[in-house]
Amino acid sequence: MFARSIRSSKSRLPRRAIAARYFSSLDLIPDEFSSPSVKTEKVPGPKGLAASAEIGSFQDPRTHVIVPNYEESKGNYLVDADGNVLLDVFAQISSIGLGYNVPALLELAKTDEFAKAAMNRPALGSFPPVQWAEWLKTGLLTVQPKGLDQLITTLCGSSANETAFKCSFMAYRQRERGGPDVPFTKEEMDSCMDNQTPGAPQLSVLSFKSGFHGRLFGSLSATRSKAIHKVDIPAFDWPAAPFPELKYPLSEHAKENDAEEKRCLEEYEKILTESKTTRPVAAVIIEPILSEGGDRHASNNYFRQLRLIAKKHGAFFIVDEVQTGVGATGTFWAHEKWGLKEGEEPDFVTFSKKMQAAGVFHKKETRPNAPYRNYNTWMGDPIRALQAREMIRLIKQHNLVQHTASTGSLLADSFKSVFGSSVASGKVMNFRGEGDGTYLAWDMATPQLRDTFVGKMRVNGVQIGGCGEQTVRLRPMLTFGEKHAEILVGTTEKVLKDL
Repeated sequence: MFARSIRSSKSRLPRRAIAARYFSSLDLIPDEFSSPSVKTEKVPGPKGLAASAEIGSFQDPRTHVIVPNYEESKGNYLVDADGNVLLDVFAQISSIGLGYNVPALLELAKTDEFAKAAMNRPALGSFPPVQWAEWLKTGLLTVQPKGLDQLITTLCGSSANETAFKCSFMAYRQRERGGPDVPFTKEEMDSCMDNQTPGAPQLSVLSFKSGFHGRLFGSLSATRSKAIHKVDIPAFDWPAAPFPELKYPLSEHAKENDAEEKRCLEEYEKILTESKTTRPVAAVIIEPILSEGGDRHASNNYFRQLRLIAKKHGAFFIVDEVQTGVGATGTFWAHEKWGLKEGEEPDFVTFSKKMQAAGVFHKKETRPNAPYRNYNTWMGDPIRALQAREMIRLIKQHNLVQHTASTGSLLADSFKSVFGSSVASGKVMNFRGEGDGTYLAWDMATPQLRDTFVGKMRVNGVQIGGCGEQTVRLRPMLTFGEKHAEILVGTTEKVLKDL
């Protein structure tokens, strides 16, 4: 079955891209599987279902997709409890950077440095290890976004965004107060203990419809992707601006899309203006691609205008790169494509997922004016900082960001060939993401067809995921290359024929 898929897909692959290949996943994972292998009639199979049921005796299993055997998984291939080998282009919801069981990372885990960091986990805010500065300066800080030389490490993407919210609120009030040296009033200190103004100010964070920023209490108030994430949870009264609904192909709808972006920018600025008399917007948060909400895109100029308008109205600007960061879009940070000039940089960039570590890059002026204002026990994890450092080294050594850009171009051309054929007619629409590395997506005709497609891809050896109401999204690892693309495109074509 898979041999047929590979052969059928090769005719779809542009020969120029094949000739230009300069990296193979075997360079990093020599024992990676060569192709998928499915042993059970359904995926998950009986062992996987049994494992999920056992977990279900003490933990809700209803979100389980499969139960993997991580010890046997290699590179771009995920092995499940039944021994099925799946090409993984979902990567734990875009969270695996280089692959499973990468030998260089396993060697890191065997070092005394890593073992002692793991067994002596510190409360980083108060008791950082003597190597902490070295670990960050040779790791995370080497990929700091332009203009942002401060770093707060956190536990996850949601906490990174909430940390940025807190920094924004504190910096906003500090500016109103007159500077970092102006003391808090007794009224502010007393009223905040009762959750009342002026100590607990009526400020807000503006997010965008269909955006996703996490499921913790503050980040959930900024999340607008799916109602099931929010229902029953009290929320802050924060505004949401419309996000452009572009038409595809972009080249055929330039005039309509320009008008749509203009409309959304006007509404966005109207919200910022009107909020000043009610609940001022202290921060704006945006994903470079609205991912959980359906892989929704906009032009680079649209995003630059968002930043400039926020600056004009005194709102701090947070770019949520939790899912788009670390090379997936063909640049290390997706917002690098926006063409921001000096002085226009975001105030905050949040990250997690593919970095394995999580945190916030920011500017010195948004550091709180007193200790313990952005603080918790762990404030990240040294072993994740060490893992991120080694991953960053490997990404640079093997030029994996450029590799992902090149692979994405190959993949986009291949999919356009398939989606322009009769097998996709009436089933696939709105293919998007060209120019954004392997961060590609398309819509299926109905939500039900999308779910059926994802399930059949898994039975045919490819673990792929969805988002939004009816979108299929690709989130492969940075080591994903031509041989994986051949399998993915060929399997997609085969499954579409069978739908």
